[in-house]
Amino acid sequence: MTDGAYRWLSVPRWYLWEGGFLLVASAQGIVPAHAHHAIQIVIALEGLVALAGPDGVWRTSRNVVVRPDVEHSFDCNGAVGAMVFVDPESSDGAWLLASLTQDISVVPDARLDAVVHELRAVADAPDEVADIEGLIRRAVHHLRPGRAPERRLDARVTTVLDAIRASDDLRISLSDAAARAFLSPSRFAHLFRDQVGLPFSRYMLWRKMTRAMVAIGSERTLAAAAHAADFADAAHLTRTFYQMVGMAPSVLMRGVFTEIASPFAAQATESAGRPFPRPAE
Repeated sequence: MTDGAYRWLSVPRWYLWEGGFLLVASAQGIVPAHAHHAIQIVIALEGLVALAGPDGVWRTSRNVVVRPDVEHSFDCNGAVGAMVFVDPESSDGAWLLASLTQDISVVPDARLDAVVHELRAVADAPDEVADIEGLIRRAVHHLRPGRAPERRLDARVTTVLDAIRASDDLRISLSDAAARAFLSPSRFAHLFRDQVGLPFSRYMLWRKMTRAMVAIGSERTLAAAAHAADFADAAHLTRTFYQMVGMAPSVLMRGVFTEIASPFAAQATESAGRPFPRPAE
């Protein structure tokens, strides 16, 4: 897909935190097949959107949820929509993920009617929306009412994830992570993939990309964002974006950016993670 195949019909508004975002915009075009490690929620505020999974079957609806690491394509269809990326390792993400029985789920309109007008206000009068983090949480919680579990992941994996989130340096090796979990690299690699759903190296690439998304909003150049997120260079960042988001990172530069605190609680752990030491240059 070229950048010209995907175009904004309104000024996109991005509310970003490391690990996810809320995007409110109207767009036209098809985002080709890609896969990322986030729960993707799409709520059409006006019109309909369509998504297709690996089977190539398109599902048209107002509200769709995609499980993490599922390859999918997305047709914006000219709709005014809200898109939320939720970290599946957060408490809220684990709680939502437990309810998803299909790779791509169509959500009944009635379940989200209560927040649609609030999300529409972000598109129409964003300066009047006082609690954007609370709005994002409410949108997610309407997808599955009930109390979120306090913990889902093995405590050793959670401790490593906490340390990754706290670290300024994402050049973290499997051996470093395994040592923090008091496991051999091979045992930790197996445990991590079993718990998180993808290899450690792929997860770290995902964390770099989410950090780069925030950096694009503040740095405003791909080279600076790539450096801030520990990518080798802007070309590596661009390749990763195509693989995980289906488009070039330059598409994020066309909009209004607001960096916010994460709306979602991290999973509880018995020992708080400390930042990894930066490797010697």
